[in-house]
Amino acid sequence: MTTTYIEFQNKRIPVFCTNISHKNTFTLLKDALNRKVSSGKRAIRTCLETLISIEIVGSEAILHSRRETDTLALSLY
Repeated sequence: MTTTYIEFQNKRIPVFCTNISHKNTFTLLKDALNRKVSSGKRAIRTCLETLISIEIVGSEAILHSRRETDTLALSLY
């Protein structure tokens, strides 16, 4: 498992992934996160405010927050 860090909302967030098949995965991830911050529903904004790590599984990003109930899956493609 590979760990990479991205900068999101002035925080350094670890991104865990086992196999990245698409070279633009991290760009797609950052774009999706930034888009959801401004136009996402309340549940996803709550998750993003307390985001502690991200796990990429296939074409989905599992967003882990401080509260387990706020954890969400986000499609990257």
